[in-house]
Amino acid sequence: MAAHRTSDRNTPAAPGGPPTVAELVRAQWGDHRTAVKSGAVALTHHEAAAGAATRAALLRELLPPGAEPHIAVLLDNVPEYPLWLAAAALAGAAVAGINPTRRGPELARDIAHTDCALLITERTHLPLLAGLELPIPPERVLVVDDLAYRELLTPYENAHPDEITRRCAPTPASRLLLYFTSGSTGAPKAAICTQGRLAAAGHSLVGYFGVRPDDVHYLCMPMFHGNAVIAGWAPALAGGAAVALRRRFSASAFLPDVRRYGATYFTYVGRAVQYLLATPPAPDDRDNPLRTGFGTEAGTVDAARFGDRFGVRLIEGYGSSEGGAALQRSPDTPPGAIGRPAPGEDLAVVDPETGAELPRARFDADGRLLNGEESIGELVNRGRSSFEGYWRNTEATAARTRGAPGGGTGAGWYWTGDLFFRDTEGFFHFAGRTDDRLRVDSENLAAAMIENILARYPPAAGVAVYAVPDPVAGDQVMATLAVRDGAAFDPEDFVAFLAAQPDLGTKMAPRFVRTVAALPVTATNKVHRVALRRAGFRCPEPVWWTPMGTGPTEAPGPAAPAGSAYRRFTDEDHAALLAHYRDHGRDHLLER
Repeated sequence: MAAHRTSDRNTPAAPGGPPTVAELVRAQWGDHRTAVKSGAVALTHHEAAAGAATRAALLRELLPPGAEPHIAVLLDNVPEYPLWLAAAALAGAAVAGINPTRRGPELARDIAHTDCALLITERTHLPLLAGLELPIPPERVLVVDDLAYRELLTPYENAHPDEITRRCAPTPASRLLLYFTSGSTGAPKAAICTQGRLAAAGHSLVGYFGVRPDDVHYLCMPMFHGNAVIAGWAPALAGGAAVALRRRFSASAFLPDVRRYGATYFTYVGRAVQYLLATPPAPDDRDNPLRTGFGTEAGTVDAARFGDRFGVRLIEGYGSSEGGAALQRSPDTPPGAIGRPAPGEDLAVVDPETGAELPRARFDADGRLLNGEESIGELVNRGRSSFEGYWRNTEATAARTRGAPGGGTGAGWYWTGDLFFRDTEGFFHFAGRTDDRLRVDSENLAAAMIENILARYPPAAGVAVYAVPDPVAGDQVMATLAVRDGAAFDPEDFVAFLAAQPDLGTKMAPRFVRTVAALPVTATNKVHRVALRRAGFRCPEPVWWTPMGTGPTEAPGPAAPAGSAYRRFTDEDHAALLAHYRDHGRDHLLER
């Protein structure tokens, strides 16, 4: 498409560019290149800025006196989503992205907790709201695909971004996002992201990825989550690039969309890469315009497979969703590592009980971690972080920013909740969440490390590793394998695979192996580990195990090493194992 440009946006914004998202939106005025693509819809930058101004003017009229300027947005990835993000920026308001997989009182709670005075939704999501006690009256529930919504917007269609910002005066400290963390236990926490932080993140990624005005960022991850907005929309806005929207992620539609929209960049989270690799290969898979994918949790093996098949480099990043810590890759980052700290960040791997920095990791010639017991700890930012707190949750905010154990110099640390180890060259390696740590026979293991090894197993399309309680003490390793179409789990083949892995420690082989067609995932396409842990070996799918005793119905004892042999876990095994838990007073742990 030829570009007709009347603005001066010929080059990406510099890292020290405009300090607010509102200024980035205003800079779109007069730029008639395409900015938003979604199906048959195409909006120019100018049209996007004008649409944002229209919605911002309506927003200011609808907000009741004294109300927090917070907007609940319950939409799929449709053009109205980025328009309302931009409108909120102009109006000095904040968007609370509402997860459409939430239901009933939990969904209503998310809207009420964030003090939203306005709800933006679409007809497909109206059934989710039926019968709920919402803190928002019907006249402030706007349905974007209803005629009444268009009629509401009409009187404000001549609004100008400059007029809105003069009246509302947004600053870098103005709240722009209230996005819920994807925790699987307890009520989700709404992390605050200001205009200054989002603008800075956008500028940083423009420089990091070399975003060009003719780039197209494909947003296939849900926009209610920080990944799509912070890593996808913000750098496109800061760099003058376009965004292409997929209503909901679809593995089968991925390449057709990429080719249709000319997408050069996409973001991913969790299982998306595995879904794409599970699609049938085609001879023209590498015939696509993509340069880069940016995200987390693809894993070394799947990232390599993705690059080989699609010719696209996946760049694994690390940035806590709350903004408290970030790691960046460099050309010399070794395989399996995430990177080194972003400029200005004092990151360390510490003992969560003492706050002491842990020794660097050591490896043998086969790449096996030799001192995981002493080198794996929690990643903390001991310097100044960009974490801006949780909305109306001072307890959770304080827990994130607590000082070092015992006080002293650790006041104001940011605790990520993630396990890492650091090698002798200073590169950080992800080792899992703090609740993904396993203690097997008095040895600490990290689930992510075991997953990286099991991901090499050819029949596996996806892997999740987690702890199940040991009947006597500590944990046992359980793995769930999503088996590729047309493949089957062969226990003898799996044992041979484990024996051939030089970096598989003696305690790492799973005691239990559950086989499924697909791993359960959360709404943000992350593996639903809490559901897997809760089910343990009490699940409807086939489970294979290495008994610790010698007979099929004997109470297990500490005899056979895990991984030495696998057989089907039977009802008799289940009953005997439960009896063993009861004998040691640990059966209650199975309910955790």
